[in-house]
Order: sequence, then C-alpha cells, then structure tokens
Amino acid sequence: MYYDLITVGGGPAGVMGAAAAAQRGLKVVLLEKNDRLGKKLSITGNGRCNFTNLCDPASFMDNIVSNGRFLYTSLKRFDNHSLVSFFNSLGVKTKVEDDNRVFPASDRAEEIIKALHNYLHKSKVEIRFNSNVKKVLAVNNRVSGVLLDDNNRVAGENVLIATGGLSYRQTGSAGDGFRMARALGHFVAPPRPALVPLVAGGKWVKQLQGLSLQNINVQAVLEEKVIAEQTGELIFTHFGVSGPVILKLSSLINKCPPSSLALRIDLFPSISTTQLDAQLIEIFKKNHGKYLKNALGDLVPRKMLPLLQIFAGVDILKQVDQITKKEREKLAGSLKRIALTIKGARPLNEAMVTAGGIDTNEINPSSMESKIVRGLFFAGEVIDVDALTGGFNLQIAFSTGYLSGVSVKGENEHA
Repeated sequence: MYYDLITVGGGPAGVMGAAAAAQRGLKVVLLEKNDRLGKKLSITGNGRCNFTNLCDPASFMDNIVSNGRFLYTSLKRFDNHSLVSFFNSLGVKTKVEDDNRVFPASDRAEEIIKALHNYLHKSKVEIRFNSNVKKVLAVNNRVSGVLLDDNNRVAGENVLIATGGLSYRQTGSAGDGFRMARALGHFVAPPRPALVPLVAGGKWVKQLQGLSLQNINVQAVLEEKVIAEQTGELIFTHFGVSGPVILKLSSLINKCPPSSLALRIDLFPSISTTQLDAQLIEIFKKNHGKYLKNALGDLVPRKMLPLLQIFAGVDILKQVDQITKKEREKLAGSLKRIALTIKGARPLNEAMVTAGGIDTNEINPSSMESKIVRGLFFAGEVIDVDALTGGFNLQIAFSTGYLSGVSVKGENEHA
C-alpha cells in the first residue's frame, strides 16, 4: 500500500492534518503509538479541554511566546472562529468563559476526541494504533515512507510529524519527532519546560504551602531589571510557586539562567504604596491597643502574618500603637514588594507545554513543509513555537495541522 500522506501522531495537529488531506481525496494513514487518539488532549484544561481562545488576532499574537510571525499564515488560514465552527459542525456545542477561553459545553475533553475520531473515519483516514515509528525514510532528500519499531515499512509520498514535545511523557510525548527530525538534518532548539511551576529558594516558602493569592502582580527580575510581569492567581507549594500567573511567567522567562532570577510579589497592585500606608493608618486607629498580628487579619492572609518579621522586620506581637511611622511605611512597602528567589523550573515532564523544538527557519510557514527534505511536514508542539495558557497552544496545533494537510501534494499532483 502506498499513501499520499503518512501522519505520525494522533494528537490535535496530526488528526487535523490527516483529515484535511483526506478531505481533498488523498490516501492517508495515521500512525499512533498509543491505543487511542488524543491521550494528552484528554487531560488538557483539567479534562475540560480549553481548545481555543476567541480574542482578536492582535491579542492572539500577543499571547504567543516563541516565533509568532512564523504562525501568521497558519493562524490566518484556519483561525479560532474556524475551529469553533468546525467543532460545531461535528455536533460539539461550545461555550466561552473568562478571558475568551473556549470549552466544549459538556466540559468533557473526551467529547472533542470522539468528534475528531469520527471525523477521521468520515474522511476515510486509515488509523493504526500501537504503531510506533522508528524513523522517517528519505531518498535524495525526498520522503519515501517510515520504518516502524517492528521493522515493517509504510511507503508514502509525504510524512507529517506531529508527535508533540516532551511534557507529560506518560501520554506518549517522548521527543520522537525531535529525534526523527535530527536524523534528517534538522536543527532542534533544546526543549525547555514552559507553562510550568517554579522552584523557589527561601525556607519561608514552605510555610505558605497551599496558600492561594488572588489578583496579585508578580514581576520577574533579572539583574534588577523587570523582564516580565503578570497579574492573577499565585499558589504556594511545597517546592515553590504555581498558579496561572506563575505558569505564564515561566514561559516568558524560560530562556534566562534561573540563578539570576527573582520574583517580586505585589499583594496590592491596584493601589500605590502611599495609599496602602494610608490604609494601615486607618487600620491602626480602629485597632487601638491590639497586637499587629490581630489588627492585620483582614488585610494580610493569616499564613503570611508570621513572616512579616522577614519581609518588613516588624514584630507582629507589637501593639499597633507602638509601631513607628518608619516601621509602618516599611511594612506598606514590603507588602508591595515581597522578594522571592528562583532556583529553576519543575522538570519538563511536569510542564504543560514544551518550548523549543524544530527550528522554524527550516520550515516553510506557508505550507509547514521542510525546507530540507521534500515531502516532510511538521505541525504542533514539535515545532519551536509555544504560547501562554488560555487555549492558544491547542489552536496553534490545529492550525498548523490544518495548513500542512491542505498543502500536501498527492502522488498525482506533482508537476
């Protein structure tokens, strides 16, 4: 059997690429190493599957961390509205939540996977599960098929590598695509964890384990220069910090040496230090005669109160009437500038997304075809592209997959 397209990987990028090619009448086979499609997709968004974001195009590009310009054509060819319409046409009802995030109305990622599986069948894509590809075969810089782990060959005119990255290895993301691309002469930017919790220094961090801070601002500081900042929710853990604000920051700073990084946490980003000091004056007046730890109970999370000695050098067992102006002002400043040293990120396997991957300079952005090997295509996380949380990474996977599928030339289509 000879195929017009052999797709390696049954995630969103691979499924969309295979189906888009098959819809054009091409003979397509999809090879998936697992026993089912979308294993990683099934756990995204805590199993709810935030598959895209309905923000405007400019805002969408702002949320792409690496190589956004490379994605311009694919995102324009198959955008967020196209993806929502696509799933609606497959019978999946959708809903839009905060920050334009789009989910299936059922809150079930399995509904998305089932719809994609049915679409592949309807498109007459041959699906082979438990099919692990060992290498992509090429002759004279032209794809000729793939070699499987059992040493059987699958012959084909084109190959789409859509194997994902290196995060959540239990889902099958083992870096296979990186290895295949390198063997064919492609440069692979070193994979790095993105959208990942951070490991913090300072023994006091463990004392705050489980504490969640809402609507706070966090700045990433490198050699006293603010290089990134985010506002949102932060969660303290046994190893450091996590939560949406940290996950986003981790992607923006993952190229920096962790030993030089620090975070500054502002508990009250909506007011100035002077305004916070004025609030403290009022609190002290109302709590005449009380200890500081009891007076600040409504302003500062109780778990943080014992740490005010570390942050501001103020004894919480001191009565508010005995707090000097200098101490009060230092307390206000400290609550808007809590310093946290960073040791590094959690392992790549714990990251939501893999940053790094196949060099975009070696891929044609108008087709997703390799510039080195004819008939070789790439889509999704295997490419050196990544974005922030909110549905952007999945949209990139679907868009690059679609563009590759409509760009593939069948055996009878070559000039």
